[in-house]
Amino acid sequence: MPPNYAAAVRGRRESARNMMILALFAAALALSARPPAASATAMQPAATCLRRCGNIDIPYPFGVGAGCHLETGDWTFVLSCNRTADGLLRLYNYQIEVLDMSVRLGQLRIYSGINPWCYNATTRAMNSQNNWWYNMSITNFRINDAQNRFTVIGCNSLAYIRSLNDTTDTYMTGCMSMCPGVDRLEDGSCAGVGCCQTAIPGGLNAYRVSFEQNFNTSAIANFSPCSYAVLVEAAAFDFRTTYVTTDAFMADNAGQVPVVLDWAIGNQTCEEAKGNASAYACVSADSECVDSKYGKGRGYLCNCSAGYEGNPYLLNGCQDINECEDSRFSYPCSVPGSCVNTIGSFYCACPDKTTGNAYNGTCEGKKTQIGWQIAIGVTSGAVVLIVTATCLYIIHERRRLEKIKSDYFKQHGGLLLFEEMRSRQGLSFTLFTQEELEAATNKFDERHVIGKGGNGTVYRGTTKDGEAVAIKRCRLANERQKKEFGKEMLILSQINHRNIVKLYGCCLEVEVPMLVYKYIPNGTLYRLIHGAAPRIPFTLRLKIAHQAAEALAYLHSWASPPIIHGDVKTSNILLDDDYTAKVSDFGASTMAPTDQAQLVTLVQGTCGYLDPEYMRTCKLTDKSDVYSFGVVLLELLTCRKALNLEELEEEKYLSSQFLLVMAEDRLEDILDEQVKGEQSLELLEQVAELAKQCLEMISEKRPTMREVAEELARLSRLSQHPWGRQNSEEILALLGGGSPSTASEIELNTTPNVSFSDTGYIGIRSPR
Repeated sequence: MPPNYAAAVRGRRESARNMMILALFAAALALSARPPAASATAMQPAATCLRRCGNIDIPYPFGVGAGCHLETGDWTFVLSCNRTADGLLRLYNYQIEVLDMSVRLGQLRIYSGINPWCYNATTRAMNSQNNWWYNMSITNFRINDAQNRFTVIGCNSLAYIRSLNDTTDTYMTGCMSMCPGVDRLEDGSCAGVGCCQTAIPGGLNAYRVSFEQNFNTSAIANFSPCSYAVLVEAAAFDFRTTYVTTDAFMADNAGQVPVVLDWAIGNQTCEEAKGNASAYACVSADSECVDSKYGKGRGYLCNCSAGYEGNPYLLNGCQDINECEDSRFSYPCSVPGSCVNTIGSFYCACPDKTTGNAYNGTCEGKKTQIGWQIAIGVTSGAVVLIVTATCLYIIHERRRLEKIKSDYFKQHGGLLLFEEMRSRQGLSFTLFTQEELEAATNKFDERHVIGKGGNGTVYRGTTKDGEAVAIKRCRLANERQKKEFGKEMLILSQINHRNIVKLYGCCLEVEVPMLVYKYIPNGTLYRLIHGAAPRIPFTLRLKIAHQAAEALAYLHSWASPPIIHGDVKTSNILLDDDYTAKVSDFGASTMAPTDQAQLVTLVQGTCGYLDPEYMRTCKLTDKSDVYSFGVVLLELLTCRKALNLEELEEEKYLSSQFLLVMAEDRLEDILDEQVKGEQSLELLEQVAELAKQCLEMISEKRPTMREVAEELARLSRLSQHPWGRQNSEEILALLGGGSPSTASEIELNTTPNVSFSDTGYIGIRSPR
């Protein structure tokens, strides 16, 4: 290193310091010229404000009482401290206890109540349950999705958590805890036996918890009298088997557990907030503004700049860190006594009459010119060595990434697919690379999202050939599904039916494979029948039902091997430009091969469509699809949703409500008014009778999908009799002129989608 290195560094530091002094002087003149009303001191707390409650510090912008917290137009940062009673710190007017808060992370930890559901020995039944809800719907609080988990404890207990956000989209998820036997319970394990957990989405500020009453019964009262459902900080929860067999979960935690919240300032972006100097919260001179991670309109946070620490919401709140003396940091220079602290940084300088590298070398006495030449040569060699090592590292990393992609490709059966594609002439299937799909979706930009669900996210994309496609980016797959994926893709690639969405190909060089489908432009059947009036004519409804039944019959009877869809619902039936039905999502995230003797480990599907026999026996069969299709027929007849959580318990499920009116011979009470005006009651009764047969509780009594398709073909022809037929122009007129909708192409979460496992829904069974 050159002998004048330290002097040059000191010179640059002095020059930078002089420039900083001039800049601060200019800034001071500019601030002195502002009117007093624009001063940021209006947002500062009074000197008498309480800054500690019990053993909890209260950093600004939080505060207790007027003038002690940041004013943002709501009560977000107001706390209360009852020092004369329980000595607890609480969140504004709610009785919510605060554990701690972090200015640096923008987080707040509070206590959330545990929701119990217990057997009552007096009434010999489970206690009535309320829909427990927790509302944090104040502008700047969000429930942290990364650190919290929805947790269910108990035996045969199924519970849901549902968002209460003031939006048109409602999120609902849940999980089911089973108890095969007391010997299967294990401390610390929350994987479905006695305890289960599931993730929640980001951005929630309110939620409701409820149990499914058909699961937990008095049969397990002596073994597990209570079940519990709660949103809890994952790091603060450790499962114990006594939580299932005793009331230890409530007792040990005093009925409440920690939850992590995120907070932000106001509802503006950093750029917008800086335009109003009197309200801008980042008042420390050495602070920076960071937009909220929840997106535009969700506020911002303030951080101290690099080399500073403290509270950026206070004047002069960010102070320089003395890296040379602070015991929290290791000494930054390799030579003792060589560290020199500067404002916001530091540098390492060798003492007088010495030279060398105080950062990562040694300081020695001055050498002769030959010595310096040697030193320069050594330094140059070190630079060459570092550059060479850097290049080798980059090459190594590239090769490592390529190996990871290659391993994923082999793991997912890519070699099998490749060999079959090469040996079979005319097999239309493409193996996409990760780079191709990133280019098609602009690196999976959120603006390309056309659907989200429990198993993944669907993006609209355009391939390099100009083909519009829907790309499903799945979330998770287990080891067995990864190994079988290539073989199952080969089976699905050969499915060629005009009423099934075409699978173009897949990407196997990523951890969880991505699926590429044909893009269907006209939305879902769910949106068509539950959207804005006027509703579609009944003749068109029967036509769509017949086409969907033909597709399922093809999967059950003619695919080799036969395929069970596993998640039949109106939001998985897409519509082409001419309203031709296209059954979708039969590939799900991955596929699980099964046969009629094999049990699935976790029941999965969509509430309202699930086969009761499947939920009871854990056997997924082709008759499970028949039951779900029966619910689809009910939606077409009634224009009511399969599951309505706002209704009473006996009217929550459309299938239960339908079977009740059929038993009482009151079919007309549940039919859609438009349908009654279009068709004869005799025809509608025949369709209803077909739906009733599909909804038989015992699967063996249900018809096959082939029989359902044939009956729908007959009813469809009957509905088009001259005195009831409407021509295609009239149908298109009722649909708004016939122009195709450009709404959501693949809608994964239109109805509440409850995923008890992040695996897919489809099953492939062995040929009979």
